[in-house]
Amino acid sequence: MIRLYMSMSLDGFVVGPDDSVDEPMGRGGFRSFAADCAAQAKEAAGDRDVMVHGAGAAQALLRAGLLDELELHVVNVLLGQGRRLFDNLPAEYIELENVRQLPARDVTHLRYRVVK
Repeated sequence: MIRLYMSMSLDGFVVGPDDSVDEPMGRGGFRSFAADCAAQAKEAAGDRDVMVHGAGAAQALLRAGLLDELELHVVNVLLGQGRRLFDNLPAEYIELENVRQLPARDVTHLRYRVVK
């Protein structure tokens, strides 16, 4: 199983506007070879789950149909701008099944299964 494990703001951002990187997330080998990377990670993990972090990895795996679950920790803040977790996805419907919701004071923990 490949599971995304991420924190994000209520408006869907994973980093703020001042977080700059030289190489945008999802660029390089992972975007081009998501299936190969996923297969290598699953083989290395054996019977354990593969945990994925990062918007680029999440988007590449969702596009390839390889992401099994999303575990999101939604922080009670609106960043207004930055890098969105679910940008750059094709205009197609991805159905999610709600597995768990755990509200807390400053964060809501959500877990979804990707319906395939």
